[in-house]
Amino acid sequence: MSSSYQVIARKWRPQTFDDVVGQEHVVRTLKNAIQKNRIAHAYLFVGPRGTGKTSMARIFAKALNCSGGPRVDFPLDDPAAVAIAEGSHLDVIEIDGASNNSVEQVRDLRETARYAPAQGKFKIFIIDEVHMLSASAFNALLKTLEEPPAHVKFVFATTDVQKVIPTILSRCQRFDLKPIPQELIAERLRRIAESEKIKASDGALACIARLADGGLRDAQSILDQMISFCGTEISEADVLDVYGLVAEGKVAELAAAVAAGDDRKLIALVDEFDENGRDLVRLLTDLQALVRSALLDAIAKGGKSDRLGSALTTEQLTRLLDALREGEGGVKLGLAEKINFEVTLLKAVEASRSRSIDTLIKELAALADEAPAGDEKKKT
Repeated sequence: MSSSYQVIARKWRPQTFDDVVGQEHVVRTLKNAIQKNRIAHAYLFVGPRGTGKTSMARIFAKALNCSGGPRVDFPLDDPAAVAIAEGSHLDVIEIDGASNNSVEQVRDLRETARYAPAQGKFKIFIIDEVHMLSASAFNALLKTLEEPPAHVKFVFATTDVQKVIPTILSRCQRFDLKPIPQELIAERLRRIAESEKIKASDGALACIARLADGGLRDAQSILDQMISFCGTEISEADVLDVYGLVAEGKVAELAAAVAAGDDRKLIALVDEFDENGRDLVRLLTDLQALVRSALLDAIAKGGKSDRLGSALTTEQLTRLLDALREGEGGVKLGLAEKINFEVTLLKAVEASRSRSIDTLIKELAALADEAPAGDEKKKT
């Protein structure tokens, strides 16, 4: 096997602003900042894993340090852009916050920042997982971050912004990268599969996108694994079997049984999923997403939806979704996963059938208001 093989997640990593998927709000702001020469000295990219934080930081660094930059339309074969992509550019320093989190290492960074750039226009420090820095390291960084030399730019990335101290946050322009919609992930996977000469069905790509939970890198890694498993043809059934996923049609069937209160059907479906080795934790997540979509439909339609096969009110769907959410811990961490899953579903059925005290009080009050009017009519 050739040693030059690259996994899909690295090979298809975004290289320009136009390659970035699902983060148009961030791309537009950064492009405008470069074009209008309003480039801040510190940026913070926040978001779940695999949504493009580090890739965006590298692309931004290319735009700032490319030949004739800053410019948003830099060519991919520009020597500076190539060096940054390969990690060999002298003025773009990438630091892993998890393993370089001591105050001494931050002091070394401050010392390095004092010197002028060797190759490009700016000296750019990209610190990944910045929330892992120690409190003393954060404090050592504050002064440089507040009044950096004109040639220094900081780009931070984090998956846990709550752990970044407020004094750092207040000195950065913050960008929140959102989970990437499934349809956009599936479309990008389709392009990758066509380029790699892989035949993947639409159902297979949709399953992979669903598994990725909004992270394109995770989706690319799953596609890579499926290619290793299947070869050049990937079907929906292959993805379902490898990852224990339940087909969307079966999830809808289970949701319909819960909505209709059909306990026998519900138990039979759970038995079928368990015998086929399906992931019940993942199934619970998919079921919650389906119920949520029905809840949003009920809100849009004025209080009732039949998207699950039975007409349920907003209150019933809210109670159903809340019961499914409350059962998460037992299904994930309990010793008897199947039993806990069944109990969660049965409790959800009961919750959707119950009515709140507030609703009953309102209905009784409405009846009480109507009663005098009825008595007066009888008297006349």
